[in-house]
Amino acid sequence: MTASEKRSGRRLRGPVYVDASALAKLYLPEAESDSLELALFGRRDLQVSNLAVTEVISAAARRRREGLLTSEQLSRVHSALLDDVSNEGAFLRLDLEPSVHREAERLLVRGATDEGAPGLRAADALHLALAVTAAARTLVTFDQRLAQAARMAGLHVFPALGP
Repeated sequence: MTASEKRSGRRLRGPVYVDASALAKLYLPEAESDSLELALFGRRDLQVSNLAVTEVISAAARRRREGLLTSEQLSRVHSALLDDVSNEGAFLRLDLEPSVHREAERLLVRGATDEGAPGLRAADALHLALAVTAAARTLVTFDQRLAQAARMAGLHVFPALGP
């Protein structure tokens, strides 16, 4: 992430939807974790889904199986994440309603039929559908295909990922 992108994080257009690839960086040490945390710190318009929470816990559990986290660390990550998506936590939690599934399906069909539209995986289509149906203006992701699809759907993407 460039210095300009770090500073622009404070000026992200909200509401801001945080997908699993970005949410993981806030709870598990990864490249760009510190920069992302700085960009999102103090915001009150961050949206996440229960889908993203489950995906992050899956990634943490995989790290535990690989010996990269202790059982205690896994438990702390799980507790911290659940606390942050609780009713008074750091994030607004979004749920997968039938209308979100229908929007995701529309995005999947578009990706299969429109020239230049990226083919999304089911979970990524659900993340984008959640962002769209929740009227997010910015999607935070580290997935290039999802970033491209989000731009095609009219969302701003942070950090700026090619093409």
